Amino acid sequence: MAIQAPKGTKDLLPMDSYKWQYIEEKLSNIAKLYGCREIRTPIFEHTELFERGVGETTDVVQKEMYTFLDKGNRSVTLKAEGTAPAARAFIEHGLFNEALPIKMYYFTPVFRYENVQKGRLRQHHQFGIEIFGSTEASVDAEVINLAMTAFKNFGINNLELNINNIGCPECRSKYNEALKNYFNERYEELCDTCKSRYDRNPMRILDCKNKKCKEVGKDAPIILDYVCDDCKEHFENLKKYLEALNITYKVNPYIVRGLDYYTKTVFEIINNDITVCGGGRYNNLIEQIGGKSTPAVGFGMGIERLLLTLEENNISIPEPNYMDVYIGSMGEKGKIESLKITNALRQKGIKADCDHMGKSVKAQMKYANKIAAIYSMIIGDTEISEGKAKLKKMEDGNQIEVSLNNLDEIVKLVKEV
Repeated sequence: MAIQAPKGTKDLLPMDSYKWQYIEEKLSNIAKLYGCREIRTPIFEHTELFERGVGETTDVVQKEMYTFLDKGNRSVTLKAEGTAPAARAFIEHGLFNEALPIKMYYFTPVFRYENVQKGRLRQHHQFGIEIFGSTEASVDAEVINLAMTAFKNFGINNLELNINNIGCPECRSKYNEALKNYFNERYEELCDTCKSRYDRNPMRILDCKNKKCKEVGKDAPIILDYVCDDCKEHFENLKKYLEALNITYKVNPYIVRGLDYYTKTVFEIINNDITVCGGGRYNNLIEQIGGKSTPAVGFGMGIERLLLTLEENNISIPEPNYMDVYIGSMGEKGKIESLKITNALRQKGIKADCDHMGKSVKAQMKYANKIAAIYSMIIGDTEISEGKAKLKKMEDGNQIEVSLNNLDEIVKLVKEV
């Protein structure tokens, strides 16, 4: 029996890779407009990074991480999310000494052991933005604006932005007490995981995916009633900046996000009742993983989820031209000459190919058609002796005589298409 890809993983095939390239190019260009530069972090990290950064009471750390001992008996974890590694790199390489804010973007695989569903794989991919160094609510608004702009650039317009403020450690301690009082009478109705969260981090109960826990928590106190004056002012400023950018928003007091490092601003972008992007501020993360206190804000956007969203909105990604010229051949001399011409055209920036299968001329032309070559040409003894050949436009069959000794003529015709 042939070996298959592990459950929850998916191959990206050559005929589909153009979609990912299109998405990555668009997102990179948008990120650069906002002054962001790319960062690439390792595929695995010390497990402690995620335990301290993401939080031991989160579903990610408790249930979903791919963690193992390496040959040195060190606990390492496949990248469970993108923010903590970016924060680790910020500290390790002294980026806090650079001009602030530091603006980063990345594309990364993410590994989560969870039930495989549509748009949710055990290895999926994320586009992320992280901005380190500013406490201002204007940066929160800018990050949200970047995400909204990205979706609109893909043609996705029916978006709903939900925002919330989940406070800082000071005001959240009061909120946690209120939550414990609320859940105390309903403790036995909670799932085992949420029972373990009750004392350590009751706010995580609100993020539980268990239907019964969701029902139990539907009338729980809301964080906005407990935020301190500083957090309240930050939230009001965020609203003003969003309004200045003409971004419509909805305050949703039940958004808490699934990771412990969030403080103050959290947000989600919804399309057709599905969360397509989420993020917020994480002012304590750098300190939690060993750095000096540094404010930060960012978001993550799933590439697979984005592809599904485009599909569900009937937005197609334009397929690029893969082949400009196919050089067919007849006879051994023709084959050698076609290879030489193919190579010469490639050096002039033209996508070109020739026969490597020993096909008949008819089969070569069928192949040229299948690979959607714009032009084709056959080289044989006659063409070599005359130094001329017929360049055929595949779309309409029109033929133009071209010189084999002046390939710039072919280059000009191809670039005019």
